Amino acid sequence: MRLAALSDIHGNLAALDAVLDDITRRGCDGIVNLGDIASGPLWPRETLERLLPLGLPTIAGNHERQLLGDAATLAPSDAHARHALTAAQLDWIRRLPGLLRLDDVLLCHGTPPPDVYPRLEHTPPPAGTVHPAGAPPVAARLRHPMADGAGLVLCGHSHTPRRLRLADGRLACNPGSVGLPAFATGRPVPHRVGTGTPHARYALLERRAGRWHGELVAVPYAHADAAAQAADRGRPDWAHALRHGLMP
Repeated sequence: MRLAALSDIHGNLAALDAVLDDITRRGCDGIVNLGDIASGPLWPRETLERLLPLGLPTIAGNHERQLLGDAATLAPSDAHARHALTAAQLDWIRRLPGLLRLDDVLLCHGTPPPDVYPRLEHTPPPAGTVHPAGAPPVAARLRHPMADGAGLVLCGHSHTPRRLRLADGRLACNPGSVGLPAFATGRPVPHRVGTGTPHARYALLERRAGRWHGELVAVPYAHADAAAQAADRGRPDWAHALRHGLMP
């Protein structure tokens, strides 16, 4: 079985199209979506128009939860998506589960909860960048009834591509972000993330002889167009991240 994992698209339709084209070229048996789909100053409505007809198994990320919150207190990226999405698209988001189990594959975002913590990295207090976590703490974070018996755990949120083999043989994998290679946040502590390239990211997973293996894929795309869109919508921070894969 061959599976493609997408995460953290953040309304970047240009990056999503490039990734879907690459998946088609390489071939797979299915595609899953790990959340944070639309929020950002890019193409939220158009991104869902592209995704929904595909019927992909999809979970909610923290930005799906956030953009459905009180409209008066939304952060700019969530507010832009909230105003751009149709009522039907918002209803679809409301129905998304936070966790999903498909055979022996667990889909999560920053969950098991809370959903603002990365699963495969440490975020050092009081500020800084994320660092890879070892197998024992990652295994501890992934203790959850829905994880029992899973051979593959797919997670997103940190936008940081990584594969990690746990002691029990499970593979934990973050495919990285399709649409935003760098960001800065104050939660759970102030930190920033960046891959150092503008490429769109996803993962290909394959089960061979009962064991999952993964490949992290970087796809070039017309990132200058996405950066120009962000700049036009008053987000120079996003424009820099999309051009360079690093925060300014």
